[in-house]
Amino acid sequence: MREIVHLQAGQCGNQIGAKFWEVISDEHGIDPSGTYHGDSDLQLERINVYYNEATGGKYVPRAVLVDLEPGTMDSVRSGPFGQVFRPDNFVFGENLNVKIHMYLKQADKIEIKGRNQKSSFPLDHNGVRVKKAFVLNVCTSYYT
Repeated sequence: MREIVHLQAGQCGNQIGAKFWEVISDEHGIDPSGTYHGDSDLQLERINVYYNEATGGKYVPRAVLVDLEPGTMDSVRSGPFGQVFRPDNFVFGENLNVKIHMYLKQADKIEIKGRNQKSSFPLDHNGVRVKKAFVLNVCTSYYT
């Protein structure tokens, strides 16, 4: 089965991504705490494409949220599905290039590299900043 690591970069990308997780969670019957409350087996059939199953039956988005400013991350965390993300999914701050590099080195690289099929990396962003292109280049070099 294919897995998708969803990359959200910048204010625009994180706003689009936050809405994306609201919609995809609703489609799969996942509530804002990450618990499944759906009513159909079809909702769980391919849930591992976008989510990792954590302890206690909680589902955590397979996502990396990136921005230079922590304010964007605070707004995602305070949103309707903000608590469903793991704290280490948020990468932000001044030395962003170094942080992204270190994060991706230790992230679930082993899990993804061990798969027979390559994962996908959708990137939500506004297409303006060069750093976002850097994020995509770093991610694809690590995971493909």
